[in-house]
Amino acid sequence: MVCAGRVPEVRLNYRHAFHAGNFADLVKHAALLRLLAELTRAGGPLSVIDTHAGRGLYDLAGEEARKSGEAAAGIVKLMAAADAPAEFAPLTRAVAALNGGGAVRRYPGSPRVIAEVLRPGDRYVACELRAEEHAALRQALKGNDGVRTLNADGYEAAVRECPASGRVLLLIDPPFEKPDDYDRIVETLVAIRRKNAGAQALVWLPIKDLETLDAFLRDLEDEVDAPLLVAECRVKPLSDPMKMNGCALVLVGGPDLAEPLAAICGWVAQALGSGGGSRVYALPA
Repeated sequence: MVCAGRVPEVRLNYRHAFHAGNFADLVKHAALLRLLAELTRAGGPLSVIDTHAGRGLYDLAGEEARKSGEAAAGIVKLMAAADAPAEFAPLTRAVAALNGGGAVRRYPGSPRVIAEVLRPGDRYVACELRAEEHAALRQALKGNDGVRTLNADGYEAAVRECPASGRVLLLIDPPFEKPDDYDRIVETLVAIRRKNAGAQALVWLPIKDLETLDAFLRDLEDEVDAPLLVAECRVKPLSDPMKMNGCALVLVGGPDLAEPLAAICGWVAQALGSGGGSRVYALPA
């Protein structure tokens, strides 16, 4: 697949220890918990595959988090907010439980979020390429039934691990350190849907400029035959494409979550941002 019209990409060099609990995590994890609630409410066993799992648990009192201050401007503000919509309640409950109801010193990555809500009979495969991060991930998920961790390329592992039948949710949340991440996301989704036509996916993306996001969405529309729901959350004006000015989620083939995603993105943009905005819209299959 050749992706035309791609705007030259600025790499994020994204070490998540600096960014855990920031505005983008709030959007991603609140949406993920809402989606998992829908998928685990009823139905047969669910397989969740996470292509870029990370450490699974983050120390907000550590040097990286304190240096960036992003958790203080994100999850700490959410936990103290009286006006946050109900869509954030599962996330705030999870964070409160992780911290024993006290000050927010630890934050769960997607692996902990996923592992805590799956039912008996569901399974979760968490992929992490970096060996030291994978070691921490294994420790963070120790003792959880139905969970496997792989020290592997998540794009390749996702296609291998995807069952040919049954319910599947693919979470794609790369660090965007490599210039081909956008292309590999599309290629992986094509391969997954070819293997299991009913597979669903939630994709997280940074927003630095709308040209890059729009080019990716055009490629996705061209290559993936599934309904696409896009949620954008911009916490600042798109005036500097060298910075992450917001984030986006793309729900591929999933349930209609337009209203909860609008509530999540709208609150984050208004309460934690300045001069940004949000929107949720469907793309035709």
